[in-house]
Amino acid sequence: MLKNPTAAFKQQFDDTFREALQQKVSRLQGTVMDRGSIAGSSFTVNNIGATEMEAVTNRYEDKHVGNVDNATRIAYMADYDRLLAVDAFDLPKLSADPTYKYVDLLVAAANRRKDKTIYRALLDTALEKTSENGAMSSIALPSGQIILAGGTGFTKTKAIFARSVFRKNEADNENGEQLFITYDDAMVRQIMADTTLTSADFMAVKMLQSGEIAQNWLGFTWIPYQALDNGAGGAGEKRTVAWAKSAVHYGTGIETKTRVGENTQKRGHPVEAYAWMSMGAVRQDELKVLAIDYTTA
Repeated sequence: MLKNPTAAFKQQFDDTFREALQQKVSRLQGTVMDRGSIAGSSFTVNNIGATEMEAVTNRYEDKHVGNVDNATRIAYMADYDRLLAVDAFDLPKLSADPTYKYVDLLVAAANRRKDKTIYRALLDTALEKTSENGAMSSIALPSGQIILAGGTGFTKTKAIFARSVFRKNEADNENGEQLFITYDDAMVRQIMADTTLTSADFMAVKMLQSGEIAQNWLGFTWIPYQALDNGAGGAGEKRTVAWAKSAVHYGTGIETKTRVGENTQKRGHPVEAYAWMSMGAVRQDELKVLAIDYTTA
């Protein structure tokens, strides 16, 4: 009889790697004006103001020349990369080779960086100049385009007010704009629990059955995005953002590139997976963006 047979039991080691849960695709790139490939260190967005008609009160008088405001916004390209490596000395000691997963991880990281760039462009200051030799000005999102939390979560009042702001600014579907809004897990909880938001409406019923926010609801396309900033009140608040598609211009200097190979200059000839990219974005008009703070409790 074998004494202490359990000590000799063999152990089956996993022969593959499972990726950690993460956002893998860009969710925001398709929601803004994509300028495509950019040749240069920056690109510009030219803005022109509005004008009004003038009443004619006298015959045969000289015409009056009106003025229209013009401004140029600038987006600077930013470069990003990431290197992951496995020492060749370690490979024989592993039951699974992780390098085949590294490219997937790098592409997912690049897509999240795209979204962060766009989210930052929606909310951060934009660089603008109004004359050829003029100095750059930093244009912040004005207070009139920010709904503070006010000690409340994401409520029906905030949702309706957000929709009304775009109508007031002539930045809604009536002018050919597509409207978008981000949401995270806290917003899902609050929306699903608010009976004033989930009425007997057909779309709302479908939302309650699936546990997901309808993609098109209240005039917005709802985009899941977990990497929201804290609100103005700091911890305990989050800042979602609603915008019209033309609110941000996004450009690509280098679309995500990846390469896998041995580094023969290092001991052990480590296998390296490398990714690099370049991109930029800038807000075109503050009236096409609305920040909404809400408590997360």
